[in-house]
Amino acid sequence: RSRAVRRWPDRMEPLRIVFAGTPDFSVAPLESLLASRHEIIAVYTQPDRPAGRGRKLMPGPVKEKALAHGIPVMQPASFREEGAVDDLASLQPDLMVVVAYGLLLPESVLDIPRLGCLNIHASLLPRWRGAAPIQRAILAGDSRSGVSIMQMDAGLDTGPVWLEREIALLPDETGGSLHDRLAILGAEALMEALPLIASADRKPVPQPEEGVCYAHKLSKEEARIDWKEPARQIERLVRAFNPWPVAHAELDGKKVRLWETEVLEGSTSASPGTVVATNRAGVDVATVDGILRITRLQMPGKRPVTAQEFLNARDLGGAVFR
Repeated sequence: RSRAVRRWPDRMEPLRIVFAGTPDFSVAPLESLLASRHEIIAVYTQPDRPAGRGRKLMPGPVKEKALAHGIPVMQPASFREEGAVDDLASLQPDLMVVVAYGLLLPESVLDIPRLGCLNIHASLLPRWRGAAPIQRAILAGDSRSGVSIMQMDAGLDTGPVWLEREIALLPDETGGSLHDRLAILGAEALMEALPLIASADRKPVPQPEEGVCYAHKLSKEEARIDWKEPARQIERLVRAFNPWPVAHAELDGKKVRLWETEVLEGSTSASPGTVVATNRAGVDVATVDGILRITRLQMPGKRPVTAQEFLNARDLGGAVFR
């Protein structure tokens, strides 16, 4: 009588895992691990930060999730802190899963888990190594993105890759929507990769030397719109920096946030930044090579509104964005 072949996920031994992550992007992978047979023996996350009007110290999403499940939480400001490396070593983990943790891991930490440290990176490596791969992909006009399950080494996102999962970017993709899609994809890819990592006869694949580029950290300064840029590039910037740091321009000395825009066909002889038309569909602004229509915007201290709502309260005839 033949026996059914069992897949690796069914027969692999449960792993003792330390999870390291901080923001929302890390929550879906943590939830997947919590729902699995593996044991989460500790969660590492960055120290609580001041938030809200009262600037009270607030826990991050990963800490809240860990505490809700009764998992010990460790919050060193750095692994250079006295005892931080020894505390991790005392846990005797099989594996450390790192997702948007925000702290650099020295080799003394990478060497502790029996199976090393695993990272979920929100790009198709080696493209967009670094801090802001989601936004940089949109800003560059990439047609695809994805996640890489990477074995960590001492470099910046330079380790060999266990597997990648790819998705196509949508025409209206924002930094927020791609973040959410890749968080879910990363959780799925992690569970698919764990049996490969636990298998003694599988090895991760070194990254190609060609195609390396870096996703530098976002800044509020680069979110300011330059109307001398092409309309298509400004439209990408608006989508990439939604919901943070949000593209903005100046109107009558006030900072206006632009949440949604679209590129119009045609051209104009007006100077970049000049409002060339207003109607129920939006506010049309000249750029160096065409027209960008603003469909959703926000004045300081106000909520985001549609262009029609904005125009009900204000006439923008002849106005100039700077």
